Amino acid sequence: MKISDLSPKQLEQSANMLKAIAHPLRMALVACLEDGKKLTVSQLHELLKIEQSTASHHLGILKDKGVLSSKRKGRYTYYSLKHLDLTSIINCVKNCCSN
Repeated sequence: MKISDLSPKQLEQSANMLKAIAHPLRMALVACLEDGKKLTVSQLHELLKIEQSTASHHLGILKDKGVLSSKRKGRYTYYSLKHLDLTSIINCVKNCCSN
């Protein structure tokens, strides 16, 4: 599919997802959830060595913009990528920056 094949609504949704990802911490959160991983806020804040409230804030933004999904199991909420192809965006940017 080409970008020109997308409807205005799809373009807007895509742009909002890209804007949400376009933050160093949110890129790191997306990278932590590669390969279908499902992690809690606690696991993510420990992995990235950030405050739990900061992790929660950025996870909320990513979820709101359609980048992440969440599933509640007992007292824990597990976050995962809504679209596994999003990690290719991170990898593409990483490859562009390594030159």
